[in-house]
Order: sequence, then structure tokens, then C-alpha cells
Amino acid sequence: MAKKKSGPVLHISKRDSLPWYGAWAIRGAAILLALVVCAFVTTALTGENPLGVYKAMFQGAFGSKRKMWILGQNLAILLCVSLAVTPAFKMRFWNVGGEGQILIGGLATAACMILLGDKLPNWLLICVMTVSAMAAGAVWGGIPAICKAKWNTNETLFTLMMNYVATQLVAFFVIVWEVPKGAGKIGIINQSTQAGWLPQIGSYKYLLNILIVAVLVVIMYFYLARSKQGYEIAVVGESERTARYVGIPVGKVIVRTMMLSGAICGLAGLLLVGGTDHTITTTIAGGRGFTAVMVAWLAKFNPFGMIFTSFLLVFLGRGAAEISTIYGLNHAFGDILTGIILFFIIGSEFFIGYRLDFLKNNGKEQA
Repeated sequence: MAKKKSGPVLHISKRDSLPWYGAWAIRGAAILLALVVCAFVTTALTGENPLGVYKAMFQGAFGSKRKMWILGQNLAILLCVSLAVTPAFKMRFWNVGGEGQILIGGLATAACMILLGDKLPNWLLICVMTVSAMAAGAVWGGIPAICKAKWNTNETLFTLMMNYVATQLVAFFVIVWEVPKGAGKIGIINQSTQAGWLPQIGSYKYLLNILIVAVLVVIMYFYLARSKQGYEIAVVGESERTARYVGIPVGKVIVRTMMLSGAICGLAGLLLVGGTDHTITTTIAGGRGFTAVMVAWLAKFNPFGMIFTSFLLVFLGRGAAEISTIYGLNHAFGDILTGIILFFIIGSEFFIGYRLDFLKNNGKEQA
């Protein structure tokens, strides 16, 4: 009796290279497909018109001038943190401690505003705040880096635990500085004098933050792509053994890179406390330390690519909030749509790195 044996009909192979426009075409197709799936999900779960839901998402981000500035501010802070963790991740140092480094930078900023607000001229106070915030963040990032370089500790667990320590430190000083006593919060710091508040450019409250982060994007690009330190980071990330063989001091590079990462997170804390919120709480980082990891990976550690990925995540977050407000839906529904879109975007990275080849059936007759 004859038996037919069939070979594989699908072959997965790694792409040698893909032009940038090809990669973005795949991502664009993934987003369109995600919107189609979200439309079916919206209709099935809520009965609402999906086009109306999408319109509400755009209104949440661009519905008014104020909403657009808030979008820009949120994008700037997330982008700042993403730029901070990028050097560490490119070095294959899994820094998930961005949240704690932001909090420590914000705590140092608040301490300067409270303790030195009536003792220094405002320009000097802002300079002291900037140095203190970045130094505090650098120290917080340097501690796990030193332990990694000296004793090869697990950096993921170490940086994660540092987040909890930073949170409790902020909680402690919030009670020390609370106004009024027993309130459990600090309130607006120096509300009457505005000592330590970052200057406002014209009538645009968030413009300074956006400009600072825009300059930081350019600096980080040249640092990673054109500087000797950026080259050392790339080599250490590829292979520590190779880095040591060519004479790169791996331990020094780890500590230096993580201190830079922490310093930029500390700068984000400064922008939050001194530039927008003018107070400090345990939740001021808002989960950006973890979201920044996704931003950096989706952009392939390209600072300019992070502008788009940061915008996408902030836009989806603002849109999800607007959906729950306009349609009276549970906020979780907006998060469902956000999750579907992110799933398709992350999944598209597979098709950027690999190709699918459909083979002809070449089965043979066997006796």
C-alpha cells in the first residue's frame, strides 16, 4: 500500500537586512491590523461604534490645546527615562531600577526646595537642585553597578529591590515634611514664593521640559553612536570576554554607564518635582521606569526611534482615559485596546527579523 510523506510547507529564516522603510511598513501594517481587531472587540464587548471610540482616543490626546501640552509633557518625561535606561540595556545590564532612581532624584530636588528655598537666590537654587538630583540618581544607579562589577550580583533583582528602598525613603520624608501635620502629604512646595520652580517659557508651562529632553535626545544619539564610551558600551554588550580581550575595563564601563543612567533618571525626577508637580509623592514616577524598558526595546535603542514609541504609549494611555470618561466604560476596557495594539506592534518585530517562506509539497511515494 502506497504511503505519501509530506515535507514541511513553511520555513522560517533570519533576514540578512531589511531597509528602514520596509521595517516601518511592517509596523504600520501591524497597527492597521490591530485597529481592525480592536474594532471587532469593541463592537462585541460594548456595542459601541469603533470609529467613535477611535475618535475619542484622538480627542483625549489632541482635543484641546491643554491636552496637547499635557501629551507633550508626558511624552518628554517618558522619553527622558527611556534615554536613561538605554545605555545600560545596550550594555546588557538589566536596569529595572529606573523607578527608584527617578524617586531619589525627585527627593533630592524636594529637599533642596524645602531646606534651601529661603536661603539661596532662585537661579543658584535651581543649579543646586539640578546637581543634587543627578548626583542622587547617579549614586542610586552606581550602587548595584559596583556590586555587579565586584561580586557579579544579579543586577535585575538588585535594581528592583532598590526601587522599594527609594519608595520607603520618599514615604519617610513625606511624613517628616508633611504640611499640615497629620495630612500625610507635603502639598505644593514653596507655593507662595515659587522658590525652586523651574522657569516657564512665555505662557507655555511644559515647554522647558520638552526642550531639555529634545536636546538630550541629540546628545544621547551622538554619545551612543559616535563616542568612545558608546563604542565601549556596545562591545561590552556584545561580549564581555571580547571587551576584556581588546583591553576595555569592563567593570569601569559598567559603573560609569549605570551612573550615567541613574543621573538622567535623577534629571527626570527634577523635571517632575521642580518643573510640573512641585511636590513629591511615592507615586510621582507613575510607572515610567518600567514603561521605559518597553520604549527602549521597541526602538532598538535608537534615541530618535524612541520619540515615536514614547508618543505611541503616551497617546494610547491618554486615549484609554478618554474612552472611560466619554463612554462611561471601565478603565480596563481602554487598557484592553492598548494591550491589543501593543501585542501586534511587538509581534511585528518578529517579521522584521525573520521571514516566512512557503515551500511546495515535495512528498514522495513510498512502498
